[in-house]
Amino acid sequence: MNELPWIEIISAVVVLAGGGGIAGLLVARRRRRTQDQGGGQATVEREPAAKPEAADEPGVAVEPSTTVEPPEAARDVLEKPAPTAGRLVRLRDRLARSGSPLGARLLSVLSRDSLTEDDWDEIEEELLLADVGAGPTTELLEALRTKVRVLGVREPAAVRDLLRSELVALLDPALDRTLRTEPTTAEDGTHLPAVTLVVGVNGTGKTTTVGKLARVLVADGRSVVLGAADTFRAAAADQLTTWGNRVGVPTVRSDREGADPASVAFEAVARGRDEGIDVVLVDTAGRLQNKAGLMDELGKIVRVSSKVAAPSEVLLVLDATTGQNGLSQARVFAEVAGVTGIVLTKLDGTAKGGIVVQVQRELGVPVKLIGLGEGPDDLAPFDVDEFVDGILG
Repeated sequence: MNELPWIEIISAVVVLAGGGGIAGLLVARRRRRTQDQGGGQATVEREPAAKPEAADEPGVAVEPSTTVEPPEAARDVLEKPAPTAGRLVRLRDRLARSGSPLGARLLSVLSRDSLTEDDWDEIEEELLLADVGAGPTTELLEALRTKVRVLGVREPAAVRDLLRSELVALLDPALDRTLRTEPTTAEDGTHLPAVTLVVGVNGTGKTTTVGKLARVLVADGRSVVLGAADTFRAAAADQLTTWGNRVGVPTVRSDREGADPASVAFEAVARGRDEGIDVVLVDTAGRLQNKAGLMDELGKIVRVSSKVAAPSEVLLVLDATTGQNGLSQARVFAEVAGVTGIVLTKLDGTAKGGIVVQVQRELGVPVKLIGLGEGPDDLAPFDVDEFVDGILG
């Protein structure tokens, strides 16, 4: 008869008596086998490192459930993002094929031998349908009327040049569209990353835009950390982590839905500081149902993350297909978050690109990035000349 495993029996009695139950018994047996197989060396389970605290902010200690999930470089082959230099040409070609109302139809009307009031009404209608807005449309029409009458422009090439110059002026090329992604140094010599908060309504492509922006920065040689502070939308953190893993960028996230977004943002910025990272991109929640709640949440994220490094950019993501609704969203977020730039997504297909003009006029904030496709590298810095050339074809 085999000898009874007295040690296991005694261990089981102790575990059961202590309230561990069957689960505890199984854990104890597994640890015993690990010890036996390891030549008597027991496996030590380490406690997780203590999290930093967001000092002075009432009720904003960084939660123990917040974890840092590094990229799975061992399992995933890292992708090499396309350089930003060649993106503008591709995006311009796509925009030219999108059939924008600001393009071929306007040129065909302006090239007619004589322009009647019906023709000018048609031009006005096209501009309004493209969401250029009533004010900018009136300005553009007056300038075109005057120059067509004075210069007598009729040749297609001359008409195109005239329309192009007016559209460029309308988009205000003097606006600073530079992305502030340079890290800085504090007075005590501490490295401070550039912090970019990305805001916008859920459904505009906000989280996807954060992932694509990370690719832009990696392509430009920047080191990046992502902060998954949209803790209320199911799978938002998973989606962002996947984007980061593809290019070797770590994501700071919470392991539970509904966690405090400010604590996630704080930990992401703190990691960027401690590891000498160039840029921290923070994805935020986009719920407009409760304006007061949105204001409180975004304000809290700004206050808490600023204890490490103040945001250098607050980018508002707008869906170009939403037209006037996008403008309403822009007003709310500008009031709440102090927006410094616009990211205009979905400028392919039936997009209403004229919203660029109206948003800039309304907020005094430039469009800094545009997206014209579903591909991972279909995001590029906004360039007025390239944009106008694209919509004119």
